[in-house]
Amino acid sequence: MIRKALPLPIAAAILLSVSPRLAMADLKFCNATHGRVGVSIGYQDPDGWATEGWWNIASQSCETLLKGAVPSRFIYVHAVDYDRGGEWAGTNFMCTADKSFSIRGVQDCPKRGYKRTGFFEVDTGEAKEWTVRLTDPDNKEAKDK
Repeated sequence: MIRKALPLPIAAAILLSVSPRLAMADLKFCNATHGRVGVSIGYQDPDGWATEGWWNIASQSCETLLKGAVPSRFIYVHAVDYDRGGEWAGTNFMCTADKSFSIRGVQDCPKRGYKRTGFFEVDTGEAKEWTVRLTDPDNKEAKDK
């Protein structure tokens, strides 16, 4: 029996329609302010608490901080405005360093040679993909999504 091959565009369309789609999920951060910011994040994963930083994000731009599914329902953020001064902080204390860092654990930060820094909490609702949008303090419109 001789089978006739499908034209290439039709064969490709059929292949794409039956192939499982790869789920792209990331933790992204958008800087909707008028200045450059430095961002650090904290989260709990299967290995325990972790903090990471610093991502330098230009004004009016977005960056992917973590590739893959968001590691936990609650993400903690601390950001610094490099151009105008000030910071976005909170009452959840975690360890940070002055330069690029990846730290495990949140206890005894100064004893371990780190700074004890306040982070604000973001509830992702257990979403696999999340974008945190940092805004100027006078901009009440933009929020997390």
